Amino acid sequence: MLSQIRPAIVLLALFTLLTGFVYPMAITGVAQVLMPYQANGSLLQVGGNPVGSALIGQNFASDKYFHGRPSATQAQDPAHPDDPSKTIDAPYNAANSTGSNLGPTSQKLLDRVKADVAAKRAAGWTGPIPADSVTTSASGLDPEISPATAFAEVPAVAKARGVAEEKVRALVAAHAQDRALGLIGEPRVNVLRLNLALDAM
Repeated sequence: MLSQIRPAIVLLALFTLLTGFVYPMAITGVAQVLMPYQANGSLLQVGGNPVGSALIGQNFASDKYFHGRPSATQAQDPAHPDDPSKTIDAPYNAANSTGSNLGPTSQKLLDRVKADVAAKRAAGWTGPIPADSVTTSASGLDPEISPATAFAEVPAVAKARGVAEEKVRALVAAHAQDRALGLIGEPRVNVLRLNLALDAM
């Protein structure tokens, strides 16, 4: 019996060491050498202090800032700490990345999108409302918006800051990114980077 248990224990210890320590440390070391910015969370800093990650959206509530996509993330309701089924909306809650799981036939989704479109119209948006400005992403943490959404927000942001629209529009154009290699992904604007540039303007 010992002849069967001993190889099992040795293999368990060996693979625990290899996959639990050696491999993660090797990958971490390679990442730190080849891409330290990404390996450390793509943190953006102002005055030497981290203000967020370029990979995780943030909830900007002020009209002086561009806003990210709506977020469907939630957190446990503090009024019901013993019942994990009771939740409240907590936009951009990185501890609970999730989509809304509402499908195209959901009345709740339809009502929310209609309300968001009405709010954008009331805020002065004209023309077609970009889909990403009223729909959530699968993660609820999307850090980017489409250039169409960013340009649609320009008049409101410029007005709130008392800045010429042309200056804000040029800032959006400077931060718009095309598809990677011309094929992968969609054109996009990182909201946190754009808002940091706006503050520095």
